[in-house]
Amino acid sequence: MNILFVCPYTPTLIRMRPFNFIRTLAQRGNAVTLATVWENQTEFAALRELSALGIRVIAEPLTRAQSGVNVLRAAMVGKPMQSLYSWSPALARRLANELANGASRFDVIHVEHLRGAEYGLHIKARRLPVIWDSVDCISFLFEQAARLSASPFGKIAARLELPRTRAYEAKLLGAFDRMLVTSEQDKTAFIELARRDANHFADTRARQISVLQNGVDLAYFVPTSAPRDSHTIVMTGKMSYHANATAAIYLVNQVMPRVWAQMPDVRVLIVGQRPPKQVIALGRQYVDRVTVTGEVPDVRPFLAQATLAIAPIVYGAGIQNKVLEAMAMATPVVATAKAVSALKVQHGKELLVANTPDDFAQAILHLLRDATWRERLGRQGRCYVEEHHDWNKITAQLEQIYESVVVTKDWKRKD
Repeated sequence: MNILFVCPYTPTLIRMRPFNFIRTLAQRGNAVTLATVWENQTEFAALRELSALGIRVIAEPLTRAQSGVNVLRAAMVGKPMQSLYSWSPALARRLANELANGASRFDVIHVEHLRGAEYGLHIKARRLPVIWDSVDCISFLFEQAARLSASPFGKIAARLELPRTRAYEAKLLGAFDRMLVTSEQDKTAFIELARRDANHFADTRARQISVLQNGVDLAYFVPTSAPRDSHTIVMTGKMSYHANATAAIYLVNQVMPRVWAQMPDVRVLIVGQRPPKQVIALGRQYVDRVTVTGEVPDVRPFLAQATLAIAPIVYGAGIQNKVLEAMAMATPVVATAKAVSALKVQHGKELLVANTPDDFAQAILHLLRDATWRERLGRQGRCYVEEHHDWNKITAQLEQIYESVVVTKDWKRKD
């Protein structure tokens, strides 16, 4: 197929869903054109690497000044900040020219995330099939953040953005030929939005939403034979993301004192870019016990060396990639039910699930004391992701969605 993939940020290993879809679609013989923006030289270099894989790239720079103007404009017109944050008039013009050119005949257009939806609305009048991958239901995420975020600023921002985001996401329901989400929970949240909006029909909109989970790069995240550190637990994830920061604070302040009371030599590694002040302070408060790394070039060595990986997510949406990556490395995982709600895992088989500070601490202590159990959980976790989260299999499902939308669109045109 000839696919136009519109992404409101440069696809990279960190932005792994669009990155792996684009790369795997190309590997499977599809012609892929990526339309995106870049914010720095690192992202520009990443686009050159995608071009080297045979992916055609249409890209425009997005400056902080432009993003700032976009956010102010969103506030003035009553839209959520994310909806216009990545808007580039130059990229919009290039997209219009691209679609007006008969030589560039695309079979389907794929639009990524809430930040990309404006591009999708801009180009859908071309009558080509447009699929919007919302990834998560952002208003569902803000509902939780407004109550549970450890950051006072995060709570206020979520409460301010929530009404606008609800209205905007409700408007997007039914605006495209198909909508994708990463979990059944996010699909349910969107259906609830439809039911609140008298202009939408929930049952009809539900049939247009497909759940397509994330995968994990099984050739990149591979178990190693190197011995693991003793009594070392790791939490990974982008720490600038408020849900991850809240989880890190919850872990150190509420779970770890219970662990340290019995095993005082346990070390905590918090690995992820741009940690906020509250997370950095954890490393200063517990100098010998907690290390906050900030951004690292490769998360795999940390997953490979740790005794356990933990995902103490208090709130969130979608699918937790950090859990999949740890399981792919055969690192035993302890997680909250919220962190694995999108997965089909079984407590005690592929990982351990704990929801209170006491239960979480006990699960950590039990695994630290039982090497045989750790090895079994790690092995079964790897088997789980191999069966359910292979990017090649998930991309094949995406291709089937493309084909069904193209057939339906062609039938409507003829009708």
